[in-house]
Amino acid sequence: MIETVTRKRIEILTDKALQKRVTDAIEKAGIIGWTVLPVSSGKGREGVWREESVMGTDKVFVLTIASEENAQALAEALAPMLTNFGFLLSMWDVQVIRGERFT
Repeated sequence: MIETVTRKRIEILTDKALQKRVTDAIEKAGIIGWTVLPVSSGKGREGVWREESVMGTDKVFVLTIASEENAQALAEALAPMLTNFGFLLSMWDVQVIRGERFT
């Protein structure tokens, strides 16, 4: 049987213009890797929105998987930006193979 390890999966929805701040925070928290995915539209409290490259309000999802300790460090680092910039951060437990790759 393949052994799995519990890690935290973290997804951050942010404006593309703030992507570097998020990925810098990920690396500063000691997390090795991340992936950025484009987001074309969605709906929230303020209604439906669509990507607006011309207006500079296009969004991205930044995805990473980390240890509990590094995930908490990242959440603490991003907490002020969540309110100031309206980020959405979600985090939950996932099972991964080769857990040493996700610190």
